[in-house]
Amino acid sequence: MHPLDMMKVYGRVAEIYRLRIGEAVSAYGAAMREAASAFASAGRPQTPAEAWRDSVSYAFDAAQRSLIFWDTMRQRGNNWIEHEKAGKPPLLAFDYEMVADARTFARPCNYALVRILPPDGVTLDPEQRAFLIIDPRAGHGPGIGGFKKDSEVGFALKAGHAVYMVIFFPEPMPGQTLADVSLAESEFVRIVRDRHPTRERPVVMGNCQGGWAAMLVAALDPDNVGPIVVNGAPMSYWAGNDAENPMRYAGGVLGGAWTASLASDLGGGVFDGAYLVDNFEYLNPANTYFTKYYSLYSKIDSEPPRFLEFERWWGGYFLMNREEIKWIVENLFVGNRLAAGKAEWAPGKTFDLKAVRSPIIVFASLGDNITPPQQAINWVADLYPTTQALKDAGQVIVGLMHESVGHLGIFVSGAIARREHAQIVDLLDYVEALPPGLYGMTIEEDRSGPEVKYDVTLTERRVEDLAVLQKYDRNDEIPFEVVANVSQTNSRVYETFVHPALAAVVTPEMGRLVRAVHPLRAVRWGLSDLNPWLKAMAPLAEFARGQRTPRDETGVHVAGEHFAATAITAGLDLYRRLRDATVETEFFRLYGTFAMLDPDLTAPATAAALVEQPPAEVAAALAAIREGGFTDAGVRVALIGFKRGGNERRLSTLKQIRELVGYELGLLAMPSDVAQAIIRRQSIIVDRNEAEAIATLPALLKTPQERSRLLALLDRLLSNMDIAPEAASVVEEVRRVLAAADAAPGVAPALPQGAGAQVVPFPLSVA
Repeated sequence: MHPLDMMKVYGRVAEIYRLRIGEAVSAYGAAMREAASAFASAGRPQTPAEAWRDSVSYAFDAAQRSLIFWDTMRQRGNNWIEHEKAGKPPLLAFDYEMVADARTFARPCNYALVRILPPDGVTLDPEQRAFLIIDPRAGHGPGIGGFKKDSEVGFALKAGHAVYMVIFFPEPMPGQTLADVSLAESEFVRIVRDRHPTRERPVVMGNCQGGWAAMLVAALDPDNVGPIVVNGAPMSYWAGNDAENPMRYAGGVLGGAWTASLASDLGGGVFDGAYLVDNFEYLNPANTYFTKYYSLYSKIDSEPPRFLEFERWWGGYFLMNREEIKWIVENLFVGNRLAAGKAEWAPGKTFDLKAVRSPIIVFASLGDNITPPQQAINWVADLYPTTQALKDAGQVIVGLMHESVGHLGIFVSGAIARREHAQIVDLLDYVEALPPGLYGMTIEEDRSGPEVKYDVTLTERRVEDLAVLQKYDRNDEIPFEVVANVSQTNSRVYETFVHPALAAVVTPEMGRLVRAVHPLRAVRWGLSDLNPWLKAMAPLAEFARGQRTPRDETGVHVAGEHFAATAITAGLDLYRRLRDATVETEFFRLYGTFAMLDPDLTAPATAAALVEQPPAEVAAALAAIREGGFTDAGVRVALIGFKRGGNERRLSTLKQIRELVGYELGLLAMPSDVAQAIIRRQSIIVDRNEAEAIATLPALLKTPQERSRLLALLDRLLSNMDIAPEAASVVEEVRRVLAAADAAPGVAPALPQGAGAQVVPFPLSVA
């Protein structure tokens, strides 16, 4: 890269480091001052007798809380042991049945397809397409998509969809690779489609790592995959913002992919998912080591059930083969090869995300520090650098951004499920009818009635607008390419000199012992009935539950407790802020210096620097501008109306249009892929030459009866809907063109000056 570009990054990082240190210290000071003020103003003047009673009640309450707290930790350990003995089945809030077990496939892997059985009171609609949900295999076990009744699974069932889930077993099959997993998931998609032959292609929904797994399946088998929903899924691993996304530096700090190979070798050829969970817990030491336990202690009468429910899933650690984690780290975490089309699933065969033809909904959150929005959405700009390139490819991408929810909240929060996921499920029936483009999805609430009502607005965006997610430019991604190069070197050295020795020494039995004493496991079996002290404490805890002594929540002792908790949390947060700032700064100092030595390293190209030739599909669509029938003509007029009416589409409006004219237009009677092809073709025509698109309508409506029928449908819309004047004006233009054709049958309509069916569009150049 040019040294000046890197110097800009250096300057920014140095300035940010200084600011972050100041902010960290200021935040710590503010938290301590607020806590001290609350402590100073707590309570009221007490007589000696009142102070004594307050002290005694607080002491008794603290003793009872402590007994119940440690008994809850004992229950957590017992739950963990029971779950391990049961083989770590999926933690779903729904019953299910096995449909296909990939351990029996020709290329076996530890995956399976299950069908979710609808609970009592839920009736499935035989006309609705099926859902296939892929949960993440990123350390934990399956079940996060259906962890609660209010979940992705729950709302898909309530909407009448048959729901299937891809689950996996704790241990991989010998020799299993990620390609085997992707091929098995592709087979699951075909099985689901074969089980519902009269319905449309199934919706494929992926959570976190399951999101990019869903994209891999769609790239391998685009003909069988319907709309795709990716929730909190990292696709562009180098992306992020300075001072916000510390996890993206992990690969550089550790020196690349060799550490995953080392962990696998120490595990006897198997990678322990507990290491991935360690990475998550590393992000927020305050929560990991104190806050979640203090929350349990401070709400000891109500919090244990929720704590135990979540910890049952959080403590289930699954394994991967050495080959699997090595591929993931080298191609995704460190290599960032997926969006670039360089991730191979077989020699000479790569996953081509441009082969995905299904609409894609991307759900991300600004509050997600594990998969920040840049990682969830930047791949769009990498694949389609301009808006026109996205449209010419016929792709529909919808982005939904939450303002604050954390990574796990995207999947497990009941509030998110009731609002965001319910609306995503509702939108999926209409997303295939959208013209190609990038859309921002917003959800509006109406609380005026007894029940909350929602409506969705889709606003057309430009790919170039994705740059707003970057505080600066993408020059700060350049050092990550250096990390990838360093990783390759380190991996070659490791594989040559270290791996053979460890593979010969560390046996599978030794690997199991190493996993058993991993701190995340040891803290669970160590705090269980295997610990005689905790087992003996259980009757005392049960007695304490039945004899709870309330404390004075406004007293000075409780205020002191809150002050201490705030001080501990603030101290750990200060440590985290200083640690992250230092790691980020040193990352850019080291790898930025290496980047300056290689002038060929550049940031991803910006739209302003691109000149693209339209694909052959564009020329083919324009050449066929006079071809088609009634449905093509209706779609063309609708697209022109939407184009003139603004860049917003409300879901309630789309529903109304479908109810009024949807079936008569003919799209709903067609297979979705055929209907999508018509919409894509007509969208290209309207985008490139709107005037000619209107002028050639008589060529599509070949008889007076068809022309009258289309005008009748348009009049029905005008009389039953509130349509913007700009969109309504299209109807009058269409009426004039069709009237002229009726007046002069057999005469080709005059085209605007310079128009013609064989016009070749000029090369795209966006400034």
